[in-house]
Order: sequence, then C-alpha cells, then structure tokens
Amino acid sequence: MSAIATPPSQLAPFANEPYTDFTRPENAEAMRTALNKVRSQFGKEYDLLIAGDRRKSASKLQSLNPSNPSEVVGVHQKGSEQDARDAIEAAYTYFPEWAAVDMQQRAGYLIRLARVLRDRKYEFDAWLVFEAGKTWVEAEADVSEAIDFCEYYARQALDLANPEPLVQLSGERGELTYLPLGVGVIIPPWNFPLAILVGMTTAALVTGNTVVIKPSSDTPTIAAQFAEAMLKAGIPPRAFSLLVGSGAVIGDTLVSHPKTRFISFTGSRDVGLRINELAAKTPRGQRWIKRVVAEMGGKDAIIVDRETDLDQAVLGVLYSAFGYQGQKCSACSRAIVDAAVYDEFLDKLKTKAEALTVGPSDEFQNYMGPVINKRAKESILGYIEEGKKEGRLIAGGAPADGEGYFVKPTVIADVDSKARIFQEEIFGPVLTVTKAEDFDHALQLANDSEYGLTGAVFTSNAAKAEKAKQQFFVGNLYINRKCTGAMVGAHPFGGFNMSGTDSKAGGPDYLLQFVQAKSIAEKVS
Repeated sequence: MSAIATPPSQLAPFANEPYTDFTRPENAEAMRTALNKVRSQFGKEYDLLIAGDRRKSASKLQSLNPSNPSEVVGVHQKGSEQDARDAIEAAYTYFPEWAAVDMQQRAGYLIRLARVLRDRKYEFDAWLVFEAGKTWVEAEADVSEAIDFCEYYARQALDLANPEPLVQLSGERGELTYLPLGVGVIIPPWNFPLAILVGMTTAALVTGNTVVIKPSSDTPTIAAQFAEAMLKAGIPPRAFSLLVGSGAVIGDTLVSHPKTRFISFTGSRDVGLRINELAAKTPRGQRWIKRVVAEMGGKDAIIVDRETDLDQAVLGVLYSAFGYQGQKCSACSRAIVDAAVYDEFLDKLKTKAEALTVGPSDEFQNYMGPVINKRAKESILGYIEEGKKEGRLIAGGAPADGEGYFVKPTVIADVDSKARIFQEEIFGPVLTVTKAEDFDHALQLANDSEYGLTGAVFTSNAAKAEKAKQQFFVGNLYINRKCTGAMVGAHPFGGFNMSGTDSKAGGPDYLLQFVQAKSIAEKVS
C-alpha cells in the first residue's frame, strides 16, 4: 500500500461521508454493475483467518440471500473451540508489538482503510443488499457510516495521544497517558454487518489492541470482505483474526478465555447479558477484570403531541418504524399519540403504511426488503398474531408475496402498555400505537420499558420539548425528527438500562473504553 498523501496529524476536520444519489442514472447504472459483479461471486468459499493463517474446516456454514433463500451468497468454514483458542493466543502474542506502534501510524491505517472502503463503495453496497437484505439506500447508509467510523476514530485517536495537560505541582512533572488494554473480542450484529463491525474493530485497533472478530452467522461474507479490505489497507495480518462459527461453540470460548481482556458486543439483550455474565467470571490465569462494551437493542418510542405538524410526525414514525424492515435497534416500535390527534394520526399512518412497497432488495423501487432469515420471519408473524389479540390491526399483519422472507409493514393500534407487543422487542416491521391522555401521560408510557436506547418527540411546544429532554429516559433523544439515522460525530450512540452500557459509539468518549489511563509523576530538581 502506498504512503498516505496527507499525514494524519494534518487531517482536515471530520466530515460525514456523503450519500450516493441513486436517482441519478449514472449512479444507478454503477450500482447495477456492482450487483452483477457480486452476484457472479455467489457460492464462493471463504477461509477462517487467524492472524494471517488461512484455515479450512470440515464443517461449513452457508450464508443465504434473504430475498431469495435458494441463492447461496457464501460458504464459510465453521471455527472450532481450538480455532478460538488459537486466535486468542495469536492475538495475545502479537499485542505488545502492535501496542508499541505509534498512534499516528495506527491512525494512518484507518485513513487508508476509509479509502479502500470508499473505492469499493458500490461493491460493499451490493454485498449488503444480497446478504443482509438491505435496500440500496439502507446499504449506502451502512457503508457510509463504516467510512465515517474510520475517519472519525483516526482523528479521535490523535487527540487521545495528546491529552489535556495535568495540574503541575511545584517540583514535579506530571503527565497522563493512555495504554491499550490487550486482546479484544469483537462480536458485531447482522443488521449493520459492515458499519458496526468496522466501528468496533477500528476503535479497538487504533488504540493499540489486537482483536478476534466473530461475525454473525447470517452475514459472514460481508465480514470476510471487510477482512480483505483491512489487509489491503496494510493493517498487519497478525493484528486481527476472523472466526466464523456458532456462538455456542466458539463464542463462549472467546469470551471466557483468560487472555481475553475485553468484549465489544452489539446484539440481543439475552446474548448480551450472557456475555456479561461469562465475562464477570475470573478463570485461573486471568489477571484483570474483563471490560464489556455492549449495545443490546431497544423498544423505542415516538411521542406525538397534539401540538405538532401531524403530517411530519406521521412520516417520522413511518420511516423510523419500517426503514430496513424495522430491523434496527433504534427503530420506532411504539407510537404514543395524544388522544386529541389519535384518530387522525392513525388514518394518515394507515394510508402511508399501505403504500410502502415490499420485495427483493436488489430492486431499487422497493422501500422494504426481506427480514433476515426464516426464523426471524416466523417469530415476527407470531408476534403479529399475538398483537391481533392485544390490539386492533390497522395495516399489514401478514407475509408479503415472494419467495423471500417478506413481511408486510404492520400497524396495531389501541395497544395497552402491559401487552407483550408493547414491552418485548420484536425486531421487525411491526408498530404498536397507544393512546395517551396528555403529554405527561405519554412520557410515562414511553418510559414504561426495560430498554432505553432511542426516542423521539414531535411537538411545537418548547416547554414540552424541554420536559422530554429532562424526563424521557433514553440514550439518544430526537426532537421533531425520526429516531433512526444516528450520524457519526453528530449523534454519539448508545442507550440506558437493558439497551446496554451507553457506549456512545461515534462520539468523543468512545475510544476511552478501549484504553486504560496511566498517571505519571516525576520529581524534578
């Protein structure tokens, strides 16, 4: 890889990666070319990658196209417990060498990686369309966010290498420095299989840690493509491993290993809690308390006040609830609407929801693609049947046509706050609507959840907006806009309670979770 044109110390201020406009014919044609190129690689077999060592396994895992499950996107080796132990040991061995690399040089690798991703943007868009079921627009947002993480964390790392000076006592010279932790296990989700994977991985690497990546079994091909991008960017192959396989087989081994120093996880509440429990144990030979950085989902609410632009509120709820088939931890799954505008809101929402197109995600005209797999589709449909008993079906409520895992955008009204579909995370295109007596009651209902990730309020009343800022208990609150679409640098992301450790990914404090501070005082004459 050629040298960086601009040294990291001279980088321009961070700016978010612009989105591609697919309504422009030349961009649409470039995307179709990328889709054809990626489709031509369907069925390719990928190796495990353990500190530069490519391995095969007798046991294979097939990743499928959720828009057409008869298509095999990639064939992957399934890692064993021994592979997991080998990966941790290799990362542990290389850690001192990687930790000794200058922060500016490590930041330079991230800038190179951003360029590799940018150069292959359409191609990564296409992998996300086929393996994760993302529409063109959702895929583009995912890849752009991945690029943002590289650029943003490179700059944050340089700031971390030059912390604010301490108070200097007479006769002493004091300084504060940050040291990397050690070996980290990176466990990304399938719903943002590039952006979140890139964010967690680059944050750990740029701060001097070595990592073992265990991607979701639903989206391992995207992780394999990212691993190749890291190698092309010049990141030393011994700094990371890519280990595909069952969470029950290799996940527990990675988390429990005494040489694992931290776990960075994004996924379901139940898996996150299990990881936290395993990490809290101290096996023989472990010399530290493991750190867990976890984001574990949500049951996010949007409050619609009687004093608001109702058309804008309907659109905000619609896009938050059904973008990427509701498969975002930030998705709106509860609309809590003031009684004064409740019926009008439902009428407008029903019309908009029924107009949404559902179909294969590689066809640009479809607003919604498939849910991720057969198990997810069955679970979502099960919740819908329960919801028909707990509320009034307004729209959807059934599978959509096609061979893929398609579910119609579903709206269920008149839902009580104690109902299962109000309380439990469904992770699909299912929105509950609940009537509130007034704004204070709406806040009470919004906070009636074990989660606390995102939320939004639509109101033109400044006093009510201020009250929401103080009393709506979520990690990311939005006023008069949708509750999805957090931007790196602008919306540090992470939630409260069962939504995780409030990690604030894409924010100025995030890298602190991958380092430990060392205070040094030297006596001077």
